[in-house]
Amino acid sequence: MEKLFDKINDNERNLILKEFEAATVNYKKNQLVLSSVKANIIGIVLEGLIQIVKTDYDGNSIISEEISEGKVFGTMLNNLDDNECSIIAKEDSKILIIEYDMISSSNNFKPYITKFLKNLLNITTDIVKEKNDHIQILTKRSIRDKILEYININRVPGSKIIYLPFSYTDFANYLAVDRCAMSRELKNLKEDGIIETKGKRIYLNI
Repeated sequence: MEKLFDKINDNERNLILKEFEAATVNYKKNQLVLSSVKANIIGIVLEGLIQIVKTDYDGNSIISEEISEGKVFGTMLNNLDDNECSIIAKEDSKILIIEYDMISSSNNFKPYITKFLKNLLNITTDIVKEKNDHIQILTKRSIRDKILEYININRVPGSKIIYLPFSYTDFANYLAVDRCAMSRELKNLKEDGIIETKGKRIYLNI
C-alpha cells in the first residue's frame, strides 16, 4: 500500500479513496476473492495473503502470483480471466477494492490524483517484471534448472540465501512441476553440494 500512496499524505489518501468510492472487504481463509467482487477492479491487500491460481486443461493448479500485505493486484494489472484464474485468500484477509472504471473515468487532475496514477503506473511496471521473471523460470526445461533460476532471480545481489514466501507444495505449483519430483531434485541438489535447506530457507553454496 505504501507504493500506491507514496508521497501522498493521509488526508490526500482519504480524498482519493472517497473520489474512487473504495470499499474494504474481508475474506476468510480459502475463500474465493474473485467471485465476490466485480471483474474490473484494483485490489490492495491490507491484511493477509492471497494467491492468483491458474488451472490448466488437465485440472492442474499453477500459482501465477502470491500477493502479500501491502501489495496491489487487479484484473487488468494481472491479466486475469475468470475462466482460468481464481483469486484465493490463503489467510484471513482484508482487501481494499477500487473499481478500475472509477479511475479511468475520473476528470479530477489534482496533484495528489496525478501522484496516485503515477504510482499505479510504477506498480504496473513492477508486475510486468515479475511476470517476465516467472515466464523465464517456466521456460527452463528441467526441474533443476527451474529451481536454480528461481533462486538466481529472487536472491538479493551478494546474498546466497533466499526465503520461500510459500509452502513447498505451492512452490511446486509455482514452478508447474510435480511436488514429489521437485522434492527429489531438491535432495539431489543438496547431495551435489549446490544448496542446503532449513525450513523455507534455501542456502546456495556456489
